[in-house]
Amino acid sequence: MDLAIRIAILVTLFVIIASLGSGLFYLIRDRGQSRRTLNALTLRITLSVILFLLILLGYVTGIITPNLTP
Repeated sequence: MDLAIRIAILVTLFVIIASLGSGLFYLIRDRGQSRRTLNALTLRITLSVILFLLILLGYVTGIITPNLTP
């Protein structure tokens, strides 16, 4: 379970970056006249919410612990 959540977080981060890049590509290529940019950014927001929930799940289950150094 520990490794699965960590891999899911890393994969989600990678997909968020890819979605951000595709949104930029569609914005430049279509000059803002297409809905593809909006779809890419909507996907990125959805993935960001999923990432937040995965981090919260890892924290609640004790897999991810805060680094509290004085």
